[in-house]
This record gives sequence, C-alpha cells and structure tokens, in this order.
Amino acid sequence: MQKFIRIRAQPGHRTKGLLLVGGRVLPCALGRSGIGIKRGEGDGITPLGHFPLLLMMLRSERVKLRASNFDWQRITKNDGWCDEAGDRNYNRAIPTSYPKSHEALTRDDHLYDIVIVMDHNITQHMGVGGSAIFFHLAHEDYRPTEGCVAISRDHMLWLLPRIGPETVMIIE
Repeated sequence: MQKFIRIRAQPGHRTKGLLLVGGRVLPCALGRSGIGIKRGEGDGITPLGHFPLLLMMLRSERVKLRASNFDWQRITKNDGWCDEAGDRNYNRAIPTSYPKSHEALTRDDHLYDIVIVMDHNITQHMGVGGSAIFFHLAHEDYRPTEGCVAISRDHMLWLLPRIGPETVMIIE
C-alpha cells in the first residue's frame, strides 16, 4: 500500500495537476485558484500541505468496486456537507434537511460517485478555513474544481487498491 500520494501543478497550468504515486504520474484537476494557502470558504484554492485520507463515500448504485482498502459509506439522497462558516457543523457531514448552507453529496454529474475525505480542516478544525476538500472524480476535460483534487474514474479505480486510510496526500 502506498504511504504517500504527491500532487503538483503541471508546469504552466495552475488548475491542472500531476498525481504521483508508485512510479506512475496521473493527470488531475485542481482548484480554480491553483495550489496555495487556503484563505477561506469559496476561495477555489487547493490547499498546500499533508492530508491523511480519512473516509471514502460511494454512490454504490453507480460504482461497483473491484477492490479497496477503505471501509466506505454509501452516499444517499439525504447526505450533505455543511459549508456554513461559523456553524457548529461547518465542514462536517450533515443531513440535507439541515437548515444551514450545505452541499448535497448526491449530484447529477458523476463527480461524487467516489469521494475520499481529506483531513483538511477536520481533525484540527480551523473554523472558516474551507470545507469539503475532497479527492473525487474529475470532469472528462479536467476542468478546475472548487479546491479539491480530482482524477478520472478509471484512474481512481486503479488507485483504490493501492491506497487506504494510512495514505497521506501531499499537495506541494
């Protein structure tokens, strides 16, 4: 199992990155503002730093896993993620009935068919340091994310048996 995944911006492309793991280099999408120090909610920055991979969530009606080292939780229509800065549940999983601002994890596109929660602003909560920084699936054209790291479905399925909860994503 890989201990580290490294993420770097492609030279000359701040929103397109390279994911380096086990001798392979895979393309990835980065936040619309590139890699940097998070300033707050909605800044579009993919955060610089070391982030353990905490939890995998899955749209099991859309994805049949061949192999994974993660225990995973099924994403349902009632699952959301709080993005209301200052709320006690900021950057936490919440039900979609939650009255504060949040994002639904069931999307019409396929970006959240596989979601791995990175430990950004979770175990060491920074208040308004950005929410929902995930490792998830990319659009086919690798268009920018809102601050996440995203790869193709095929690459994610290749990667899942090679990483797990002991893996740290290093964004540099």
